[in-house]
Amino acid sequence: MSIMQILKYPDPRLRLKASHVNHVDNDIRCLVSDMFETMWDAKGIGLAATQVDVHKRVVVMDLNGDGSSPRVFINPEIEVLDATCVAYEEGCLSIPDIVESIERPSRVVIRALDEDGISFQEDATDLLAVCIQHEIDHLEGKLFVDYLSAMKRQRIRKKLKKNRE
Repeated sequence: MSIMQILKYPDPRLRLKASHVNHVDNDIRCLVSDMFETMWDAKGIGLAATQVDVHKRVVVMDLNGDGSSPRVFINPEIEVLDATCVAYEEGCLSIPDIVESIERPSRVVIRALDEDGISFQEDATDLLAVCIQHEIDHLEGKLFVDYLSAMKRQRIRKKLKKNRE
């Protein structure tokens, strides 16, 4: 297992769409393992492969952030079950130290493959629903700041640039 470099906004590679995983093999399982190590090292609860410059439809999550509830979603898709939106404070490992309130549908069904290539379906609410939507956005080349006004995005870019200097 190894810790991978997390791409930081506004890196253009974060805008690339991830490709479908045709077969879950040892390479994908190794990627999943490295993604978990990377996410936990960075104190995150979710990570999409796009964020580590691997453009495959793979997401890992641990909503507790402590290794106690690891989840894998390969080729995840969602269907909105309740269009009522809820606001959550969202952050992102690719946009460090920035948290903004984002509204997303409150209930979705997730369809994906697990790390053994077995398909599953799960109803998701609350944090799981928000997190899977956030991570699928990454797979589509979209970031949570895209939901914000242009002025807020510009302010965030300036703050991140200042933090890097």
